[in-house]
Amino acid sequence: MSRTEPLLTVRGLAKSFGATPVLRSIDLDVPAGTVTTLIGPSGSGKTTLLRCLNGLEVPEAGTVTVSGGPSVDFGDAVSQRRLAALRDCSAMVFQHYNLFPHKTVLDNVIEGPVIVQRRPRPEAVAEATALLERVGLGEKRDAYPFSLSGGQQQRVGIVRALALKPRLLLFDEPTSALDPELVGDVLSLMRELAAEGWTMVVATHELQFAREVANEVLFMDGGVIVERGRRRRCSAARTRSARGASCSG
Repeated sequence: MSRTEPLLTVRGLAKSFGATPVLRSIDLDVPAGTVTTLIGPSGSGKTTLLRCLNGLEVPEAGTVTVSGGPSVDFGDAVSQRRLAALRDCSAMVFQHYNLFPHKTVLDNVIEGPVIVQRRPRPEAVAEATALLERVGLGEKRDAYPFSLSGGQQQRVGIVRALALKPRLLLFDEPTSALDPELVGDVLSLMRELAAEGWTMVVATHELQFAREVANEVLFMDGGVIVERGRRRRCSAARTRSARGASCSG
């Protein structure tokens, strides 16, 4: 897939909670192998947009299309199978980690590959172990989340997302719950992923990160994209234009 071809296309996405509109006709194109950042005040719709892209929230209108995967029209009744196909294309890194407290680090990471994707456990363990080693948490594989710092828990959350081999990584304010001294490690890992060619959509208040890493910055307010800013970035560091397994339609 060309890096200029959209991996993700969103048209007319709208979502309300009760009588309160949260997203108002969002249009978005995310080319493969690029980083799109969402900035804006709290309550502007950034998190809701990410959750709609992942199928965790169901919009009232609009379409979400993944190249080579599903195209979901939310103006019609959407089956659970179609939502599941949409979820299979992406993985979410949450603001508050969302690790299972009763499971070890390793078991948190392999839960999705083994239970959801039905991959062989030995294969999932080997890949999870390699990913944990990569982020400096190999020795923590048998630890429980309560024994980890916030930064370590968030790195486990990123590893858990990577273990699913998604085509699209979604980050919901991944550093906002961290102490300031822990933010750097998480942002450094995200910079590495961007350099490797992962397609990423990141809701963030880290404006310096957005300035350095993003191919496109979207400013949201009141449920709409108010401003868009693109910049050309050197692609020499990018080794792949699209990552992960293909999606099912």
